[in-house]
Amino acid sequence: MPRYVALLRGVNVGGKNKVPMTELRALVESLGHSDVVTFIQSGNIVFTARRAITASSLERAITDHFGIDVTVVLRTPSELDKVVAGNPFARADIAKVHVGFMANEPASAALAKLDTARFAPDEVAVRGRELYYFLPNGMGRTKLPPYVDRQLKTPTPVRNWNTLTKLVALASRPPA
Repeated sequence: MPRYVALLRGVNVGGKNKVPMTELRALVESLGHSDVVTFIQSGNIVFTARRAITASSLERAITDHFGIDVTVVLRTPSELDKVVAGNPFARADIAKVHVGFMANEPASAALAKLDTARFAPDEVAVRGRELYYFLPNGMGRTKLPPYVDRQLKTPTPVRNWNTLTKLVALASRPPA
């Protein structure tokens, strides 16, 4: 049975789009999924599905249950392993590295138009459907991720490296 990590974009941020994790866990279980675990309040769900699923099916269920529109991005444990292995900022302070998980691979024309040098010392590297950010002054002060989001027009939940590695560990555990 396939295992997934679902990353929700924009929940429980600044008092908006409130989604209690216990309710979210129960909702995912009610859809027939098992071994459901949530991690921190930002909308990270690890679960086992009986069959392959789509992000849009989870988005509809969340909208129906909570009355909010959110983007859900799905990754498998092996995809997350590749994200960790592909970190172009592995030599940097890992506490300053974040990963954006794009819902779709961006158009090459949009990538070619990116002008990120003006955001130095912040950096971004695009690898397939992932955006790797090195943000030496932290996520709260940077303008780079919102700029990239606007330019690529692809919904992108962003997680810090610590959260990513915890999700990898949770997804790698054998189902109960």
